[in-house]
Amino acid sequence: MTQRLLALGLIAAGLMLSAVATAPAAETDNYGLKKLPAYTPPKEPWGDPDLEGMWPIGYLNFTPLERPDKFNGRLYLNDKEYAEREKMMAKLQGRYDQEIKNNKLGMGHWSEAGDAIRRTGLLVYPKNGKLPAMTALGKERSSKMRSSESKIQWKTPADFDSWDRCITRGMPASMFPFQYNNGIQIIQAPGYVVIRLEMIHEARIVPLDGRPPLSNQIQEWIGSSRGHWEGNTLVIETTNLKPGPSMLNVGTVGSNAHGNTMPVSAKAKITERLTPTGPNSIDYKITYSDPEDYVSSWTADVPWRRNSSYRMYEYACHEGDEAIRDYITSARAKAAQQAKASQAAK
Repeated sequence: MTQRLLALGLIAAGLMLSAVATAPAAETDNYGLKKLPAYTPPKEPWGDPDLEGMWPIGYLNFTPLERPDKFNGRLYLNDKEYAEREKMMAKLQGRYDQEIKNNKLGMGHWSEAGDAIRRTGLLVYPKNGKLPAMTALGKERSSKMRSSESKIQWKTPADFDSWDRCITRGMPASMFPFQYNNGIQIIQAPGYVVIRLEMIHEARIVPLDGRPPLSNQIQEWIGSSRGHWEGNTLVIETTNLKPGPSMLNVGTVGSNAHGNTMPVSAKAKITERLTPTGPNSIDYKITYSDPEDYVSSWTADVPWRRNSSYRMYEYACHEGDEAIRDYITSARAKAAQQAKASQAAK
């Protein structure tokens, strides 16, 4: 968790920047620069389209979620912007070797700098590429949310969010890149798809058998998902989200600037569409709606690349670990010092 907290500042800066760099032909084609012929994926033995494999999204780090104002509604970087971002990303990617040279460990040894792509942002709706504003109720709920980023004296575990406490990063946040642990794996079996997440070692189990949604009285940290096929596209609808985790939690989020305090209500709904566009590419679209907390829905269009050599290792984070206790005890010690100093000054 401590590493995550160190990364938040850098993430915040990164999200305000535009994305760039070399994009492989398949990915570039996926985004309209060249029309691709329809792709028919291989089938599983039971007949479903085969999407199995490793689909890590760390290469999208520093591709902003929201489109920066300077791009004036453009979905793609021009050649000059692309070249500038390519240089920036190369510098970030070189931090590892530079730290070895300087015999000093830092962000470069665990932070995944990512690649640069032509996209100016991942949001495609609303058309301005910005997250929708919160409703009055959403703002009220946001004001009461707490995390390790909050400028408060932490007193109890309730002052920290579910990610701080190693419970969950939540949804839809878990499907977006972060500075590390960006592994996503798809595993299929007859009647099921499993989306395995490296961060917080979670697995989203998606039944495909047409069963009805859960009762709205049941809430789960990453929601309850139901899936079906529309041709070769896997469609997943997720409801029954348990309020608590932030809708998105990657530091300060663009123009909204709410960081880890973006509420999720029990009425939130997520629709994901996974369309294979080639043997090593998936067009991943996600739409989020929450009429209680936000004035409209939003949609992100995210290119996925297969990386069969990617491996997920142990994520040694568990509820009740030392970090939360350390935050609380250090905050109490600081408060005691301040009280003592104030008393002495009288």
